[in-house]
Amino acid sequence: MAALSMLAACSQSGSSSGPAADKFAGLDNEILSWRKQIIAADPLCKGTAEDQKCQTFEVACKAERTVTAEDQAKGITARVVTAITWNGFDPKLKQAQAGSRTSEFAKGPSGWTRADHAPVNMSSCADL
Repeated sequence: MAALSMLAACSQSGSSSGPAADKFAGLDNEILSWRKQIIAADPLCKGTAEDQKCQTFEVACKAERTVTAEDQAKGITARVVTAITWNGFDPKLKQAQAGSRTSEFAKGPSGWTRADHAPVNMSSCADL
């Protein structure tokens, strides 16, 4: 959870207008919701023993993507690609294993939505 706290520092716009003016407002909460979805659905997170649960989630990278004219026509005001990593347990191999996922978040009139995204460079979030 501490690793996710660095997300808040990364998503500050630098604006003195406060969170209401921040085009990334609410993204942190969406990433935390995504983490919960991973815990609920990923095979590496299905273990019930304490040492077999998913842990050490970390936002590896976040990068803003261009909002196109087509996006703007749909009311999308921001796009961000985010990669997250964690440690889980592979029940078939009976050993700890690293996991990762990449998603693209889009902020539109009804808030943030998330879609799976192809793997990215984990340092820069650049497409491979």
